[in-house]
Amino acid sequence: MNSRGLRSQLKDSVPVAGLCPQGAYGLQDSLRSGFSSVKNELLPSHPLELSEKNFQLNQDKMNMSTLRNIQGLHAPLKLQMEYRAARQIQRLPFLQSSNLALDTLKGSDDVIGFEDILNDPAQSEVMGEPHMMVEYKLGLL
Repeated sequence: MNSRGLRSQLKDSVPVAGLCPQGAYGLQDSLRSGFSSVKNELLPSHPLELSEKNFQLNQDKMNMSTLRNIQGLHAPLKLQMEYRAARQIQRLPFLQSSNLALDTLKGSDDVIGFEDILNDPAQSEVMGEPHMMVEYKLGLL
């Protein structure tokens, strides 16, 4: 079979998550995506674990529905638009962003949480080569 026939067959196929190779040689790209862990693929061990993982998302949904019921449809749409604009403000890809504008919009800028104390970028394990990370984000790699 020639390569042209193989390409047309692959173009018509539907990719299934987990079965398609992630890297150029069919292996996971550990430099970009990190090491795989069996723990991340397991089901939750406690019934409340999923609820606790999605607490902030559920809280935001509830706040948006309450805001919609009180002020109308325009208020949550405007707030979501402001959140999206604040999320787009980033530093260079190899520097961790503090997302201060987003924290201020959400009202969590005056709250000291677990991630504020133990999320020191100097101790981060995801620091990579700056040039490679910028080129990857720009789509040059």
